[in-house]
Amino acid sequence: MASDPRRLAVLGSPIAHSKSPALHRAAYRALGLDWQYSSEEVDGSGLAAFIDSRDESWLGLSLTMPLKQEVIPLLDEVEELVDLTGAANTVLFDAGRRRGFNTDVGGIVRALGVAGFDRMRRGALIGGGATAASALAAMAELGAREVRVLLRRPEASGALVELGGRLGLQVDVAPLRDFASVDDVELVASTVPGRAELGTAASVDLMRRALLFDVAYDPWPTALAAQWLEAGGAVVDGLGMLLHQALLQVRIFVAGDPQAPLPNERAVLAAMREAL
Repeated sequence: MASDPRRLAVLGSPIAHSKSPALHRAAYRALGLDWQYSSEEVDGSGLAAFIDSRDESWLGLSLTMPLKQEVIPLLDEVEELVDLTGAANTVLFDAGRRRGFNTDVGGIVRALGVAGFDRMRRGALIGGGATAASALAAMAELGAREVRVLLRRPEASGALVELGGRLGLQVDVAPLRDFASVDDVELVASTVPGRAELGTAASVDLMRRALLFDVAYDPWPTALAAQWLEAGGAVVDGLGMLLHQALLQVRIFVAGDPQAPLPNERAVLAAMREAL
């Protein structure tokens, strides 16, 4: 598949640790595309200027912390998932228009599916940022009806409660210290940074029964994941989400549609997995 060289990048701050360049470069090599993909240190104050200064060689951007929410006012159109979650991790430059997508939701659902987890009724969610909104939407897609949201500051839960209502979920908010009393859930999703100390722990019974999905992958294991594994529980780390959300981004950059499979997609995914 021949093409003119195009440019792409992942933006964020900090960004040096990002595995996105390795993932995307592996995908484009497998597709025979001579595309450049770099990482760029950009924070919220520099985001608008960076996007405005891209020329026609630029095809799109991946976005990580802290830009997934701040980019939305800079976009011309967004897909439904962006409107729903208030977070965009992908920008496609399409005939002069800036189109925003959220591939984090699909990345979570696909990563859990690979682990054999594809249906649920009740879950617990730790954290309240942009990735937490995507995790809540992923839980709804997996059939959840009730989600307990655990936050250091429960008063900051308004956006997640509103999102839960739009998703048809019953969202109960509790202080993080109540994690120790959570019991009747099938999935616990942690969206806090990998080095965060929760200051509380789940019961051994919960760790043995419920799957832990931890979006972190560096450092690994996180303190929470280490506790879960020590108790004999099952854990899915953030690398699976990273891999599958990146595959959906590649679909967007290649075909303009996260639902459009790539040519020889199985081989592309294998190349990306090896790059991790």
